[in-house]
Amino acid sequence: MYDLHGAWVYMLQCRDGSYYVGSHRGPDVQVRVAQHQEGRGGEYTAARLPVTLVWCEPFQYIIDAIDTERRIKGWSRAKKEAMIRGDWDALPSLSRRRGGKPKQQEQTVRAPR
Repeated sequence: MYDLHGAWVYMLQCRDGSYYVGSHRGPDVQVRVAQHQEGRGGEYTAARLPVTLVWCEPFQYIIDAIDTERRIKGWSRAKKEAMIRGDWDALPSLSRRRGGKPKQQEQTVRAPR
């Protein structure tokens, strides 16, 4: 199964309970997880060892994996945890704007009669 995929998006849970989302080019995501465990995965995870792989998804192309990684990084903790659980139905209700008030819907202006 692993040799059919050229890239992965993965999520690690760190010792402090935080989540790290990354992408990996290669047929086996466990190679990248092992690098993180050895402290070679980046400053964030190296300071929070040990880490545990809690979710991963294969992709045929690295560009698609990177795009997905960037989207997931912007998600709330609750939305990431729903994805880890496989609770796909909960994802839409956990989506929210983080930039302040919700956008107002445009109102149609009508001419006086």
